[in-house]
Amino acid sequence: MPRGKADIPELRLEVLQNFITQFMSPPDLMLMNLFGSSPSPSSTVKWESMRGGRGMTPFVAPGSPSPRTAPFGIAQHIAEAAYWKEKMYFDEEFLNNLRKEGTEGEYLDSKTRLARELAGLVNRSNRRKEWMFAQMIFNNGFNYMRKGGYMSSVDYQIPSDHRVTLAGNARWGETAANIIGDIRDAKRKVKEDCGGKINYAICNSTVLAMLADDDTIRELLQKNMFGEGNLFGSGGGNDFVEANANVIARLLDIPNIAVYDEMYEIKSWITSTLSGGSSTWVSVQDASDFTAFETVRIHNNTTGAYEDRVILSVDTFTNQLQIEYPTDNSYKAGLDSVAMRKYFVPDNKIVFMSTSIDGEAIAEYKQAPFGLGRQYGLQTDKHEEWDPEGIFIRVRDKGLPILYHRDAIYSIEVATTAAASATSTTTTSSSTTTTTTA
Repeated sequence: MPRGKADIPELRLEVLQNFITQFMSPPDLMLMNLFGSSPSPSSTVKWESMRGGRGMTPFVAPGSPSPRTAPFGIAQHIAEAAYWKEKMYFDEEFLNNLRKEGTEGEYLDSKTRLARELAGLVNRSNRRKEWMFAQMIFNNGFNYMRKGGYMSSVDYQIPSDHRVTLAGNARWGETAANIIGDIRDAKRKVKEDCGGKINYAICNSTVLAMLADDDTIRELLQKNMFGEGNLFGSGGGNDFVEANANVIARLLDIPNIAVYDEMYEIKSWITSTLSGGSSTWVSVQDASDFTAFETVRIHNNTTGAYEDRVILSVDTFTNQLQIEYPTDNSYKAGLDSVAMRKYFVPDNKIVFMSTSIDGEAIAEYKQAPFGLGRQYGLQTDKHEEWDPEGIFIRVRDKGLPILYHRDAIYSIEVATTAAASATSTTTTSSSTTTTTTA
């Protein structure tokens, strides 16, 4: 009797889940690993956040009743957990090679490919989780799709005086920049507002270069003033970045300065034929993750040719991108695509935070239940097709980052970008957008 797809050991659910476990914490995704996680009883996530919290018990006369107190600065939040998933199809030719007897080379090649493709699915899912943490920390919230096709947004209500934008010559790299003073203000503000000591700073290498090139920091790091003064290291490659971060961290008395240059990529199909030289609007399948003033690459997937354009605006209601000028060539709907690459950590921001207050982590990831079996966390499953024969493998997850201590985070926008100076870059339908605030 011929063996069915369910008889292929590599496609058994327990084996697929083992593959998932191997790829659960990729080393290049940092933010999602900073904080822990716990299950939520439902997909509606509720939490409380606080500001301050350094009160002191008053004196009272002996024999008198205890005065009542209550928490100060408490805000209640409620939001629906975000849900994301995708699947991949393996046809009968691949499946036959996977189980072909007597051809060890083909078998190993197919098994290797299965592991690689599944790793790709898992890493894509983890990047979405990483993206949510990045948006919470650097942008105070994010938008996501809810049941019924509605766009929703979550606002973490980080205080406005903890989200500083430098202007004019005060921007880092300008003539009146005071980087040491700006960092001192961040440390003092966090200390005064919540009692936390900043122990983590996160930026990418662009902002790190601003720190390393600052005249005041260079002067403080001279050999006769600060140990060996090894600002630029000697190893080359990643050692250059790491040496900068370590030396500057010691100078600024911040235990960890994380230099994070990981990127993510957003792709979408073109849904309306784009004629060369005719329009600056590109219709795509899903525009929700594209960002104005980033570069989009428009691909001809038949020839491999492409053109790069800067996105001027994003309309998430009509799923259109406005580009700076028309393309030279034409692109076909349903065949050609667009792609945008972006850093998780912006080029123009640095975030300082105290990762715990009074022994409690300032943030957490809440896992929400999904599926008929109330599953939690990243899960995989499969579905077999009869004609033509094949199998779908699906990866899915559901949850939401939550922030308990809003004033333990302090961000500085240290430079101006085109996106930061624009007054309106994204259009949505007001009838389909829900904002979650306290």
